[in-house]
Amino acid sequence: MSKRMSLPIRSLGAETGIPAIAELSSWIADHRGKEVDLTRFRILQSLLFQRQYGISTPCAGGMFLRDRIVSSLTGFTGGRVTDDPWIDDRILAADARVVAEEARGAWCALPAPDNLGIVDDYFRDPDEWSDAICGVYRSMMRSMRDSGIAGNVLLCKKTEDAEVASLASNKVLFFQQDPDRTSLAILMEYQKEVVAGPGQLALVFDLADKYNFRNLCIIDPDPESISLALTHLDFDRLKVGGYCTNDCEDYWKNLARSASYESVL
Repeated sequence: MSKRMSLPIRSLGAETGIPAIAELSSWIADHRGKEVDLTRFRILQSLLFQRQYGISTPCAGGMFLRDRIVSSLTGFTGGRVTDDPWIDDRILAADARVVAEEARGAWCALPAPDNLGIVDDYFRDPDEWSDAICGVYRSMMRSMRDSGIAGNVLLCKKTEDAEVASLASNKVLFFQQDPDRTSLAILMEYQKEVVAGPGQLALVFDLADKYNFRNLCIIDPDPESISLALTHLDFDRLKVGGYCTNDCEDYWKNLARSASYESVL
């Protein structure tokens, strides 16, 4: 006898494109009297369809918030560090407030510090620079949580050990698409929740004896990957994850379908 079951789904963010001028103008007109701009539009667009298709942990934002962060920083000139960094996080806190109002319990995805593309011409020491920018991120993310979001996803193209060690917590989750063994080991060392695609599951379980992770979030799973995960972990330690980069309505709809699996009773 079998029963159809569904795993909880968490979003890790959504990349949204630049809207047509007419669409943006209409949206601004509908929000007359409120502080809005193109980035705020894209943040709200990134949440579209997530609640509709049963995403239990929604997440706004994505790599596109790089410019928002960089424009709020001081101590930089032309993408290079020239002084002790500091951030005026008021607009990011306001962004977080809007996200929290739109979707209760939502997270917000941001590029990880290394993905800001900033060159250190001031400290001239990798450890000092990492400590400084991670301190800026801790302050910024605390302000965003104080404004109502549940936490932050930090998106990275490569995993930096010092950043993950400094910033990972129950409220901060690093996510790298297609991590290799070294990156997975770093993420599993510092995070209780592992985020991996079907192609990385064999690596995850090979490393499982070395690291005390609690939960597994499978990005864009297929039935085989869910079956494999269930041979290693109880269902209450599994989630389905998604990171939308195109056509988000179909993406979240299909992801919701992928979270369903056949349980043998």
